[in-house]
Amino acid sequence: MPIKLTILGSGTAVPSLERSSCSILMECGGAEMLFDIGAGTMRRLLESGHSISELTHVFISHFHTDHTGELASFLFSTKYPETLRRRTPFVLAGAEGLRDFHQRLIGAFGHWIELAPEILSIIELSRTGRDHADFKGFSIDTLPMDHIESSIGYRVTAPDGACAVYTGDTDYSENVIDLARNADLMVCEAAMPDSGKVEKHLTPSLAGELAARAGVKRLVLTHFYPEAEQADIESECRKSYKGPLVLAQDMMVIEAAKS
Repeated sequence: MPIKLTILGSGTAVPSLERSSCSILMECGGAEMLFDIGAGTMRRLLESGHSISELTHVFISHFHTDHTGELASFLFSTKYPETLRRRTPFVLAGAEGLRDFHQRLIGAFGHWIELAPEILSIIELSRTGRDHADFKGFSIDTLPMDHIESSIGYRVTAPDGACAVYTGDTDYSENVIDLARNADLMVCEAAMPDSGKVEKHLTPSLAGELAARAGVKRLVLTHFYPEAEQADIESECRKSYKGPLVLAQDMMVIEAAKS
């Protein structure tokens, strides 16, 4: 079975009626994995026909608020009695420092967002080198990304070998190429247009160059600031990447199948 992706949020911290902050749902091998949980994620999840109670994993790419801003609300919603009775035990995973980040949220919001260990398991992954974890129905590999200290990218591999990569936020980095080597699909940020490159973010042509060098079979660009949407994102990416290209929109459904 292919890995099914639903783009829940293709935007940024900038408020938008069309784009929620960063979040992607991946379904593979019976698992329902959330990658990042920016503002608007839970509403988009409901719109896609899914419940927060069904999530088996929440993976955090880094600790910026447009990627984690709804985590406290998600934990609070999970403690609602009816939700908790139906809650599938789930994993919260991210780079080293995640446990401290979680405890600081509890310090701010109190026991209202504290879940029992039989419901919530926290896994920390390396923020300095390659890491690997096996789960029921899929495995993940991670590498540090060039954004902030807690930034890691994820490669999800299904039992049949199909794989999808999510970079989170990053600048141009050899680690992106290593992580995405021959991937069936890569979801990559392209925050700003080529003319407006900012430090620690990619442009469409740079994202395309990384995908081309990695031999990515299909590229999905996401995390668009308003400046990027005023440019011809596709044409800029086509300077360097000639394969199948998708410009993410909220609620878009994409499949990553083994080539």
